[in-house]
Amino acid sequence: MNFRFPVAVSAAVFAFSAAPVWAQSPQDLMSPPGDLPRAELGEQTYSLDMLFGALKIAPDLASAKAIEGRIWAVWIASGSDTCNLLMSRVKDATDDKDYDLAIKLLDAIIAIKPGYVEAWNRRATVYYLKQDYAHSIADIAEVLAREPRHFGALSGLGMMLQEIGDDKDALDAYRKALAIDPHLENVPDVVRTLTDKVEGRNI
Repeated sequence: MNFRFPVAVSAAVFAFSAAPVWAQSPQDLMSPPGDLPRAELGEQTYSLDMLFGALKIAPDLASAKAIEGRIWAVWIASGSDTCNLLMSRVKDATDDKDYDLAIKLLDAIIAIKPGYVEAWNRRATVYYLKQDYAHSIADIAEVLAREPRHFGALSGLGMMLQEIGDDKDALDAYRKALAIDPHLENVPDVVRTLTDKVEGRNI
């Protein structure tokens, strides 16, 4: 399943002027939490299907967060020592706010392993930090083409679209994220607010 964006979105990113409308940023939403469990590359297909099934029926937030952590661990597992080394350098460069270097490193990782979803997601995050929304949204499209269930990318996309004033497509992205992970923090409240704004209140 490919996630398609309206042409208007590409033009709208260059007109960005609004401040974020809620506390979290796309960086927070698209980035994995710390202290993730270790996951081997071979887990990916079977484990992800099982984990996403469990995520939908998680009984509480604590259980959902534990499952989210396992999913992030699978996504991050590159299966390549070279990619792992480069990704560690990406983190250092990003922490140092050397975003141009981080992008060059991620370009190299994607050239080595174009199917590695987390490299695309990290590059989308770095482009966001540079306020380059056009490239960030394009990279999120690459993430979702490879992993349509990437709730971090969908949530980050929703936030960016909301920031640039595209509430209708932001609502669509948030709803898709919640359909995958009903326990995403803050997102249900944003969906309710945007639903009222975009679709009007039920009378």
